Amino acid sequence: MSVAAPEASGHPPSSQKTAGGLRPWVILVALTLGRIAFGYQLQTVATLEQILTSLFHLSYTDYGVLLGAYMSLGVFAALPVGILGRWLGDGLITAAGFTLMVIGPCISAWGGTQTSIAAGRMIAGIGGVGMVVLQGKIIADWFIGPRFMIATSIVVCGYPIGVDLAQLVLTHMPPGFDWRAGFLTDCVLPAIALLIFVLSFRRSPHITPTPQRFSLPNGREFLLLIIAGVIWTSYTSAYQGYLFYVAPTLTANGASAALIALVVTVATWGQVPSTLFGGGLAGRFGPLLVMIVGTLGIAIGTGGTALAAMPLLWAVFVGIIGSIHPGVIIAVGTMSTRQEHRAVGMGIFYSLYFLGGAVVPALCGHAADVYGGPAGGLLAAAAIAALGIPLYLLHRRVARIEAVPSAVAAR
Repeated sequence: MSVAAPEASGHPPSSQKTAGGLRPWVILVALTLGRIAFGYQLQTVATLEQILTSLFHLSYTDYGVLLGAYMSLGVFAALPVGILGRWLGDGLITAAGFTLMVIGPCISAWGGTQTSIAAGRMIAGIGGVGMVVLQGKIIADWFIGPRFMIATSIVVCGYPIGVDLAQLVLTHMPPGFDWRAGFLTDCVLPAIALLIFVLSFRRSPHITPTPQRFSLPNGREFLLLIIAGVIWTSYTSAYQGYLFYVAPTLTANGASAALIALVVTVATWGQVPSTLFGGGLAGRFGPLLVMIVGTLGIAIGTGGTALAAMPLLWAVFVGIIGSIHPGVIIAVGTMSTRQEHRAVGMGIFYSLYFLGGAVVPALCGHAADVYGGPAGGLLAAAAIAALGIPLYLLHRRVARIEAVPSAVAAR
């Protein structure tokens, strides 16, 4: 079985267009809003870092644990979510995920303690699992041919938009609004996404009916999913590590608030056109080159921020050069299994992602404590980013195909 072969996608060979008129794009809007909300919620604690660390007297390690709380339960929930998606349907599980993303921030705001903040983030994080795990499958079900990479890249772009939106909103709260109001803003986007999704979602006509009996990916698919999941984890953990520790590092180096805001803006908003452009580059020059250049960009940019001046230059490396390959990684993960195994497969894929999201912030925080400053967190993130290249080469070797995303675009 060739993982990226057209028949492995689960679409009828004769189906070459996106069916459903505007419906697929409306569903994509809901999923993209969900991804924006995911980035916004994950970044909330990082944006409120000075307030929270002062209020609760947090060390860098404690701060890292609070950051990682959003991702912590995803380690255990991602695979069950994939299984439930197979049994109960993508629509029900994704809608439930959006709902939990609304409930979680309310608990963080109303509790008023470090524990309640962590608990609320865990609940919202479980909701994020329900939304994120099945996104790739829903997109693969509705979008075929070149539109698959386009739709995947659009959704992936939602994350940095959410991160920067959190920076814009939470740093410009009107007088009289405190950190509790900041957490309540986390509810807005998932609530809108939930409404749009419920009104628009239905089963894709592209899907070939498959037996409802439960089955797992085979051994080769499982190995490919594990490798792809670790690749995605290495990228996202490094990017999150940069966003979590760039502001404290620049503050320690005497940078102004305006410069820090500009650096974060370049590193986040720059990722949007870069990721979309990267999908086209992968089709033209091959995903391997895009993967190597993107990985080197984020590793060099993150490490350079810790060790040298010129933070704007390093932000370009992180946000533009280092952001051309997310769509490639997601496409590789999505197409590592046959269609009938894709819901469970993405659960396996994202289990690794959430494990990294839960553990890496604390590891970076520990590195910062050992190093004696937040720059240590950036150095740890840079080292993690560099793992992406050998892991991607390993995936190619196991898959024995030249270019998974190119095959996807050609199917």
